[in-house]
Amino acid sequence: MNVPTIEQLLTGYREHRFTPASVIDAVLARIDAAPERHVWITRLTRERIMEYVAKLEGKSPDALPLYGVPFAIKDNIDLAGVPTTAACPDFAYVPPQSAVVVQRLIDAGAIPVGKTNLDQFATGLVGTRSPYGACRNGFNDDYISGGSSSGSAVAVATGLVSFSLGTDTAGSGRVPAAFNNIVGMKPSCGLLSTRGVVPACRSLDCVAIFALTATDARSVLQVARGFDAEDAYSRQVALTSFGHRPLRIGVPRQDQLEFFGDCAYARLFEHAGDRVRTLGATIVAIDCSPLFEAARLLYEGPWVAERYAVIEDFLASHPDAVYPVTASIISAGGKATAVAGFRAQYRLKELQRRAARLWTDIDVLMLPTAGTIYPTTEVEANPVALNSNLGRYTNFVNLLDQAAIAVPAGFRPDGLPFGVTLIAPAGSDHGLLDLGAALHHAAGLNVGTSDAPVPAPTAPAPVPEGYIAVAVCGAHMSGLPLNHQLIDRNAFQLSATRTAPKYHFFALPGGPPRRPGLLRVAQGGGAIDVEVWAVPQQSFGSFVSGIPSPLGIGKIELADGTLCSGFLCESWAVEGGQEITALGSWRAYLASQS
Repeated sequence: MNVPTIEQLLTGYREHRFTPASVIDAVLARIDAAPERHVWITRLTRERIMEYVAKLEGKSPDALPLYGVPFAIKDNIDLAGVPTTAACPDFAYVPPQSAVVVQRLIDAGAIPVGKTNLDQFATGLVGTRSPYGACRNGFNDDYISGGSSSGSAVAVATGLVSFSLGTDTAGSGRVPAAFNNIVGMKPSCGLLSTRGVVPACRSLDCVAIFALTATDARSVLQVARGFDAEDAYSRQVALTSFGHRPLRIGVPRQDQLEFFGDCAYARLFEHAGDRVRTLGATIVAIDCSPLFEAARLLYEGPWVAERYAVIEDFLASHPDAVYPVTASIISAGGKATAVAGFRAQYRLKELQRRAARLWTDIDVLMLPTAGTIYPTTEVEANPVALNSNLGRYTNFVNLLDQAAIAVPAGFRPDGLPFGVTLIAPAGSDHGLLDLGAALHHAAGLNVGTSDAPVPAPTAPAPVPEGYIAVAVCGAHMSGLPLNHQLIDRNAFQLSATRTAPKYHFFALPGGPPRRPGLLRVAQGGGAIDVEVWAVPQQSFGSFVSGIPSPLGIGKIELADGTLCSGFLCESWAVEGGQEITALGSWRAYLASQS
């Protein structure tokens, strides 16, 4: 079986449809049958994995937030008793204890299945710089997977595990997410402990989360986060959602967008802008020059010296053990002077001040995660320049103390994925997850390489003061014929979710436009896709007065148990209608008719 999302797994455990042992057996069978993509450096034996499964005996899925959820770990993050190689065999060591973030996940019920491939010493955005083989893209073997967290991303995208850990210093948790049609969460710096992680640039490193959905990424983040007094770079970070609506989404000025000749990626970024408008956001073109200048500092400035500091002695004693392009990049850090270091720090402070002013005009910055994607052969022929191109939209984020989430946003005509990254100041992780979930679902894509659609998010954003939340299930949904009745009243979408499984759903006779009827039942109901919109209080009356019989506004129970105003249908009106409860979605019904 394809590994389900975390939400689907936990639901299955609660309903006793499978056990952690049966899930692990299915996971291992799928890994054995998967095409060779150079995903793994070390796979745990079944016996070793079952030791983790045994620890779940007698425990409840309701007591452990990641009960029985299989995950993978980038091989620069420690798992007790398993070699950590950082993709360099001669560097390998066996840690006596797991990294703090890994142990938190295990304590929450998650089950590790292996250590994944990476660009050696986490130096690269391509996924090709490894003696364990170039990790292959989940959609096309001839193209790069992205890096450095290559194996972790491909393992999630191809359904081998439900989530994975990577690291992100310059984009390593975002670029491979975009190239494999999954979500990559780069948390605020210091939110997750990096104790037990082989450093790249220790002052900038973050542990990243790869998941099929933003909802799953949130589940992992909630467990993994936490202050670690023994990690000098750990800090207390207050997490917030975006407090006002509509959101102002910044995008680069047209002359600052660079797609390296990739017209398909350029069009997909335009489509992503159109999509955020349907979510109620406004688009603001901004000057991104301070961001791009900061990005250049990461590899053109003295921060490479941090990478050199990590492996200086190893590089001197094992010069032939390091991948040639990796050695050339890191060795340059040994030539940096203290004077250059201070000058770069001064310049960075100036750029940080300039960048901070952007947040007076925007709430979130949306960028292409990468400007294009390359065939592996092109990267191997020109490894440094093409890698640098991939970092244009990612390298500055940690230098400027920002949080980011990469979400899928479409496909090129040749079937290769495209993604966008949502960026905001440190502490905005929850807000980015909310927006990322809505944007991902609105794109109408499948998860990873599977044929399963992105589930509707189940964590609605809070309703701002002065607005009323209204759940819509038919022609008022985004992009459908009556959606303008919401847009014209300055309403905006809070979330896409589902009802509680307590409703029958009908296609009513009449039209155009065709209209559905949602009817609450005492038993035997289903869960139905809805969008929750925030309608200004002063416009709510006029909106309701325009609703024709037999529809009306009542209280609808959502998947999380909350009640929300929404469209319901009088029971007499479903006579002569077509019951479509099994489809679970008005969009699915429309698709079936076409």
